[in-house]
Amino acid sequence: MPDNNNLIFYDTETTGIQRDFSQILQCGSVLTDKAFNSLGEQDIGCAPLPWVIPNPRAMLTNKKTNLFNSNVSHYEMILDLQRQWKQWTLDNPGIFISYNGHSFDEELVRRQFFWNLLEPYTTNTNGNGRLDLMLMMHNVVCFFPEAINIPLFEDGPKISLRLEDIARANNISADSAHDAIADCNLMIDVTKKINAVVPDVFTSFLNISTKPGVMNLLNTDGFLALGEVFRRQMFKYPVVFCGGDPSRPNEIVFFDLSFDDPEEILELELSEIFKLINAGGRDGPLKKYKINKTIPICHSDLLTDRSVFDVNFDELNRRAQLVKNHKDFQTKVSQAMSDRMMSFPEPEHIEQTIYSGGFPSYKDKDLMQEFHITDDAEHRIKIARNFEDERTRIFAERIICQMHFEQAPDDFKNRYKELFDERIATKGVWGHVESSVEETSKLLDESDDQETSNILEDTLEHLKKMQTLVD
Repeated sequence: MPDNNNLIFYDTETTGIQRDFSQILQCGSVLTDKAFNSLGEQDIGCAPLPWVIPNPRAMLTNKKTNLFNSNVSHYEMILDLQRQWKQWTLDNPGIFISYNGHSFDEELVRRQFFWNLLEPYTTNTNGNGRLDLMLMMHNVVCFFPEAINIPLFEDGPKISLRLEDIARANNISADSAHDAIADCNLMIDVTKKINAVVPDVFTSFLNISTKPGVMNLLNTDGFLALGEVFRRQMFKYPVVFCGGDPSRPNEIVFFDLSFDDPEEILELELSEIFKLINAGGRDGPLKKYKINKTIPICHSDLLTDRSVFDVNFDELNRRAQLVKNHKDFQTKVSQAMSDRMMSFPEPEHIEQTIYSGGFPSYKDKDLMQEFHITDDAEHRIKIARNFEDERTRIFAERIICQMHFEQAPDDFKNRYKELFDERIATKGVWGHVESSVEETSKLLDESDDQETSNILEDTLEHLKKMQTLVD
């Protein structure tokens, strides 16, 4: 990445943990330069969508029940979020940094951009990069323990990678953890500490925050150090890139150099390589990863402890060269990856279709821009009727019914009512209001803490109001 890229640390607080049906209630973002000097900040929140069911345990974690009465709509908040991020990266691409974001925060952000007729892939297009700090921590705790104090989980021997645990173990205040801006500042403080001790490691992760950056590292001489934390235990692998799927260019394969006889694996038939790739697991010689997400790898040259693997570095470098020189094996690996049958369940609900329904047409992209520019209800209704993609049309109808209900045509209102009847009155993958009422009441009966009781009472009141929407 260019030296002048700024960093954008961001975090979300949400109604729950279901990526397709939970909603962002608060998003905090902090813009810094490479020296972590603050250049800007955004802290925004909104009311829950009327058909999204807040999980009481999520509300106990984030404590954002004040947003139940917010006069800011979800559409307005998400629009504001993307505008700010685009402004920050207009003249100079940025690197978006989250904590466990590739699995959660970023997936919610993408979906909620999508639901609100906005470009979903802001964080990894137009030169922008993205880094999941938690995955970087996997590598750091495995190979650079001097960089940071590693907290133990329940007195060990397993470790904890919860952000607030890491902060407290390193004398960083985590009193406001689970507030989005506070968590951004925790990320910054933890990153500062790592950068102060192993700056080359942090720079390496910034360099692999884009797909071209990952490919540059994969194609360097020598071998790579892959460090992972799985079920709170550390796993360390010496690996080398050995192929990928030509039809799915994000998917690659590493060869685990810790196997004593790599020549034996290199000479396997295609059918055997296919079996190894499909077997998965942590113990096989071939490991699949995606280059469009943070991979917890760094170059072995960065490692100061040369006894970290059971095999010495000279032998690992020799094995790496064997794999790199064996073009027939690499061809077989790529063929085996290509031959896999990839089956994904067909999405049942519109919120789940971000990766399955294709990209918007040029016409729809232009209409989306027009939809955001105007605030005239009649004009937005006309735009909604002209979208080519049915998903976009339905999302537009939902926004119109929230923002301009009185002016919305009857067919929009009827479909809006059907949404309420489905999401509030019935049980589904989105949750169940009645079950949430029961869970909240039970937690309230068990509570002996005033703050907890207040949060649960607010949540219960909100859930009961939701029930009245379908009476």
